[in-house]
Amino acid sequence: MTSTVYFARLKAGSVDESAVTRVSKLFDEAQFGALIEADALTAIKLHVGERGNDSHLRPEFVRQVVERVKASGGKPFVTDTNTLYSGSRHNAVDHLATALEHGFDYAVLGAPFIISDGLVSDHYQDVRIDKKHFETVKIAGDVVSAQSMIVMTHFKAHAMAGFGGAIKNLAMGCAPSAGKMDIHKGMSPVVNEEGCSACGVCVETCPRSAITIEGGVSRINRDLCVGCGECMMACTTSSIGFDWQNDLPQFMEMLTEYAFGATVGKPGVGYLNFLLQITPDCDCVPWSDAPIVPDVGILASTDPVAIDAASLDLVNQQQGLPGTRLVNNLQPGQDKFKGVWSETQGSIQITYGEEIGLGTSSYELVEL
Repeated sequence: MTSTVYFARLKAGSVDESAVTRVSKLFDEAQFGALIEADALTAIKLHVGERGNDSHLRPEFVRQVVERVKASGGKPFVTDTNTLYSGSRHNAVDHLATALEHGFDYAVLGAPFIISDGLVSDHYQDVRIDKKHFETVKIAGDVVSAQSMIVMTHFKAHAMAGFGGAIKNLAMGCAPSAGKMDIHKGMSPVVNEEGCSACGVCVETCPRSAITIEGGVSRINRDLCVGCGECMMACTTSSIGFDWQNDLPQFMEMLTEYAFGATVGKPGVGYLNFLLQITPDCDCVPWSDAPIVPDVGILASTDPVAIDAASLDLVNQQQGLPGTRLVNNLQPGQDKFKGVWSETQGSIQITYGEEIGLGTSSYELVEL
C-alpha cells in the first residue's frame, strides 16, 4: 500500500503562492476536512517552543488550519502537553505564558490554546494498544476526548530520536509526564567517571533529583532517573551519555508505540510537516542554532509514517550548509541528521511504525 504525501515548495511570486496560502491549499488537497465531523472538537497539536527558542512553528500558519477546521464544521482548539524536564513549559501556568510570548494567543490563532494534560500533567487516560512494549499507554485527556486531530510539526533534528517529525509529535507530544517517563525508561544515562569533574551542573539540572556527587564523581540513582537526557545535554565535560547501541532501539520502539496510542479512537488524523529552519536541536531547547540545510517546503498527509519518510528523504536530498553543526554527511543523499547526532537511529520510527500498523513508508509525493 502506498500513501499520498502532498508537497508545496516555498518559491513564491504572488499572494496565491505565499506560505500561509499554501498551508490552506495543502489542508484541502489532503482532504483533511473529511476527517472532521460537524461540531467535532478538533485538536490542533503542535509545539510552541521553549522560551528562548525562535524556530518553533509560526502562529500564522496555525491560524490557516484553524480557519479550515471551522470551515469544515469543526470546533478547533490548539494544544500541547507539559514537559517532563524542567523549563518554561513544565506546568500549564508557565506553558501558557510561554505560548503567549510566542504569539499563540486567541487574537492570532482564532481558537483557544489548551494544555491537554492539565495543570500539573495529571490529566490523562490509559489507552489500550496491545503492542510489544506496552499493553496500554497514557495519553493526555483532552487529546483522547478530541473527536478529530490535525498534527502540525516543525521537522528538525533531535539528540535522542534522530529527528522530530509527526511520529514524535504524536508520541512524546501527546503524553503526560507519566507517559513521557514510560518512553524515556528505555534509555539509561551513564557517567564516565574518568571525565567527570564533579562540577554539580547535572545535579542542579536533573528534574527528578536523581543525581548526587559522591566520591568526587556524579552518581545516578536508577530508581529515580527517568532517562530524560537533561544531564547529558548540560554536562560541561561531555562525561554523561547513553548506551546507544543497546538502549536506543527499545526507546525508539516505545516512542513509536505511544504515537500509535495517540491516534486510537480517531477516524483519521491529518499531518502537516514544516521543513523550515531545520535546526540541529529540538524546539525544546531555549535557543535555536543555525539550520543545517536550506528550507525545503511544507508537506501534508493522513499517514504519519509516510510524511516522516518523505520529510526525511527531502532533507537528505539537500546540500548541507557549511559553518553549521552539520560536520559530516553534507552531500546530497547523505543522512543529515546522523551528520549531527551520529549515534541516533531515527529511521526506527519509520520501520517500526510500519510494523505496528501506524502507517506505511511507501509514499507518492504529489507536488502542488
